[in-house]
This record gives sequence, C-alpha cells and structure tokens, in this order.
Amino acid sequence: MKVIIDLIEDIRESIANAEVYTLTAGLLKEDSSDPSKLIYAGEAPINGYAVEHDAKQLRFFIDGSENEVRVGDLIPELLIMDMDAMMYELRLDVNAQYSDMEIVGFGKNDEAQRYVLFIKV
Repeated sequence: MKVIIDLIEDIRESIANAEVYTLTAGLLKEDSSDPSKLIYAGEAPINGYAVEHDAKQLRFFIDGSENEVRVGDLIPELLIMDMDAMMYELRLDVNAQYSDMEIVGFGKNDEAQRYVLFIKV
C-alpha cells in the first residue's frame, strides 16, 4: 500500500519535483505463463484527484476529459497537509470496472515528461 508521503518522496527523488511532468496511470497485468511476473499493458493520463479525509485517501481518477494533472498542480497542495494526512492511502479510479484500485508503484518517463502511478489487475 502506497501513501501520500511515499508519493512525495519518490517525486522528489526521481524527478526533483519537476513541475511540468504529467501524472499518468500505468497498468500492470500478471503474465499468464508466470504469475510472479508483471507485464506493462499501457497507460492513460490522470485527469483529476481529490483528497478524501473521511476515507483517508488521496484518490486519482481518469474520466476521459482533456484535463491533465501535473506535478506542479499536485505537490504544493500535498506539502501543506498535516502529518496525519501524509499517511492517507493512494487509490485510482480508472472506470466503472476498475474503480478503487490500489497504487502499487511509481515510475517515470523522462523523454515524455510523465510520472507514472502503477496499478495491477
């Protein structure tokens, strides 16, 4: 389970808080011949996010809109949160079939200036 503080630290370490990077969701699927391996199955831009204090989650979502969340939009808002909120779980809603997905890892694509939040199905 990844939490907000994990995200903040990884963004700082891997891309030095580069504000122009766009957040994307990366899909990982189990390899049918070897379930211990994961196969990269594509990515989609993240269109928004919301802090849900009651659920103790930072929820990202993909709604097909033209909105793109950039690191420069997200990080300043997260840095002013209190310490309890830093432990909120990271979740992603892709669509009706894949809602409330756990974010299992992070990555980056320097050439495309994308920061990737990985989910597994």
